[in-house]
Amino acid sequence: METTQQTGEPGAAERRRRELLEAADRVVLRDGPKASMNAIAAEAGITKPILYRHFGDKAGLYQALAVRHTDALLDSLRAALDAPAERRRRVEATLDTYLAAIEARPQVYRFLMHPAEDSHTAERGFDVGLHSAPLLRRLGEELAQVISERVDLGPGGEQLARVWGHGIVGMMHAAGDWWLGERPCERADLVAALTDLLWGRLATAGNRQDGPGF
Repeated sequence: METTQQTGEPGAAERRRRELLEAADRVVLRDGPKASMNAIAAEAGITKPILYRHFGDKAGLYQALAVRHTDALLDSLRAALDAPAERRRRVEATLDTYLAAIEARPQVYRFLMHPAEDSHTAERGFDVGLHSAPLLRRLGEELAQVISERVDLGPGGEQLARVWGHGIVGMMHAAGDWWLGERPCERADLVAALTDLLWGRLATAGNRQDGPGF
């Protein structure tokens, strides 16, 4: 068992924190929204008070996991947006990247976006919605920045880019959540349908002359 003694080694606390997040990931992959602090502490080979010392409470651990997975997702989305292909294909690739990510790790997605219905009494105060909303806002702002930098939307373009960014993320989240739960069609069919929905003004807007193109 880990003790509360500090090693004093530079970077040791950060490495230990990363190890604990990896242990938490393993529990979340197994238990989804039902993942508890007790189970995560047991997986890491420590006591729950020590887990609290690193993250404060379940909300702190959730936020750390959310940043970890959101960073990875954003890297993948940027790669899809920057791929050498025509605009519609890159839009399709970006939508598919998001859907593929939640399909590959549905338990992680549900942990981040849905509360467990039978949470333990000590953890009932944890409000997933309170913490998941900032994740969606971050994705929306990131996409808005990409659109603003690459697409010439004319006067008021920055505000329009933010509307589109948050609207597209909201669409991806709502449609992806429904699709992951019901699986009414193949992922490729959903990607094509969502791209068709988007393919209005975005398809005809010109690229900014001083930008990398979209």
